[in-house]
This record gives sequence, structure tokens and C-alpha cells, in this order.
Amino acid sequence: MAGNDVLYLVIPCYNEEAVLPETARQLLNKMNSMFERGMISRESKIMFVNDGSKDKTWEIIEELHASNPIYSGVKLSRNKGHQNALLAGLMTAKDKADMAISLDADLQDDVDVIDQMVEKYYEGNDIVYGVRSARKTDTFFKKFTAQGFYKLMQAMGVEIVYNHADYRLMSRRALEGLAQFKEVNLFLRGIVPLIGYKSDIVTYERHERFAGESKYPLKKMLAFATDGITSFSIKPIRLITSCGILIFAVSILMLLYFLAVHFMGRTVAGWTSMIISIWAIGGLQLLAIGVVGEYIGKIYLETKERPKYIIETVLDD
Repeated sequence: MAGNDVLYLVIPCYNEEAVLPETARQLLNKMNSMFERGMISRESKIMFVNDGSKDKTWEIIEELHASNPIYSGVKLSRNKGHQNALLAGLMTAKDKADMAISLDADLQDDVDVIDQMVEKYYEGNDIVYGVRSARKTDTFFKKFTAQGFYKLMQAMGVEIVYNHADYRLMSRRALEGLAQFKEVNLFLRGIVPLIGYKSDIVTYERHERFAGESKYPLKKMLAFATDGITSFSIKPIRLITSCGILIFAVSILMLLYFLAVHFMGRTVAGWTSMIISIWAIGGLQLLAIGVVGEYIGKIYLETKERPKYIIETVLDD
């Protein structure tokens, strides 16, 4: 084990004043433990990224930095969302660290597996994924929707690590690879596996949130899943094409059937079949327009090439 490489812990924060002091304490203990064992350089940092918080999150980050230079801070000019905040932290750390580990501020990610991630890094892995071994703390609904999300993404052809969120280690080389991806619609869980390089996993059990409220309610989870699918797969459009072909084939069969009935003199006028057909075709058309519109919207945002984030302040003495 080399033991002198610089590690940056990158933690996106949005309204985390309730949990941040405890998160800082636990991460500091973990870093000190790794310093004492010679696993990492003493130039390593704990970097909090303030994603436009409306509470005292940034004030707490400033206090932490003033109390101990191991705490670093990045303040975005406005709220840009978890994925953009995480990317901002990783790109800030890229030129200063040999490796960076991203994790959430709510202490649900088990900090004790950080050692294992670093060990995997020294074994030659550029990316180490933190993978949940179980979902004992989840409600039935949360477990069902989460597992359904990963299965749906895989069915849509998206290369994604099952039961992995954004708890991962990336080497500087992997971070440089990540920097080459220019899309505005960020879905890091899908982008990181595309980088390639040697990778491995560590497993852990996710804890209960220490304090505060979840920043991913059902509405945001659905939007996140939609972004992931439309950013990495065109299968929804192909499914619409398949449905169109199927409906066209059925319509030909129905035409032949009605012609046969007509010439046999058994034509029966009825509203039911007509109304059902109108609603079915109309619904399919609206669905098709919606899906195609989603992709057009993605293209629209990508062509603007607006910045994914703007950094207002960096505390990293």
C-alpha cells in the first residue's frame, strides 16, 4: 500500500444544517484513523459542496473550515441539483487529489467502508463502487420502487451497477475521464461505468438517516429515473415504433375481417368498437408525442451548452 496519496471526500449538501456537524465529526474521525495508519496523505481533505442551501449549511461549512483546514468548502451560485453539485465537487477535487470518494451528507452511507475503497484503489482499481448488500431499513414501497428502477434501467439497455447510488471512489485518471463527458443532463450512475478502467465493488448496509428530511421524495425519484432512461437509451422510441407496427398489423387484420363480414351480409353497426379504437389510438399517439417530446427537450437543453454549475466560493487553503 502506497499510503501517501491524497484523498478528497466530496459531500453534496442541500439544507443539511441538522446533520452536518455530526457528519463532519464522523468523517474527521475516519480521516484521522487513516492518517495514523499511513493509508493516505495528510494533505487529504473533506470537501462539502453547498448546493444553494436556504438554511445555515454554508455558515456551518465556513465555521468548520475556520476550525480545521482539513474541511474544504465549495459554494455554488444557486441550487443546481444533487448531480451537478456532486460533479462540481469532483471537478474541483480533480486537480488536487489522487482519488476522490463521493458520499451523501445524511450518514446513510457507511463511512467504515471508506478504508476498503482505498485498499481497492491501491490494488489498482480506478473506480470502486459502494453497493448496498441489503435494504432492511427501507419501507416496502421504497424497496419495491428502487429495485424496479434498477431492473427497468437494465432492461432499457443502460449500463448501471445494481444497488449502487453515488457512493464511489474515483481515481484522478477516472475523474479526468469523467470531465470529458459534456452532457448537461447528468446521470452519473450511468456515465461512470462508461469511463471504463479497472473497477471493483465494496458492499455495505445503508443506515437510517441521522437527521433532517430526505431530499429525494417520490416526485424527484421519478424525474431522476426519467432523466436516466432518456439520457442513455432510445428504447422507449423503439417501443413506440414496435407498437405502431403492431397496431398497423392489427388494423389490416381488422380491415380484412370487416370486409369479410360486409360481403357475408352480417354487418352490424356498433359504437363500442369504434369508440375503443379512437381512445386506444388517441392515447397511443399522445404517449408517442410525449416520449418524443422528452427526447427533443433533452436535445434542446444539450444544444444550449449552458454551464452545469457556477462556483461562487471555494474554501480550500
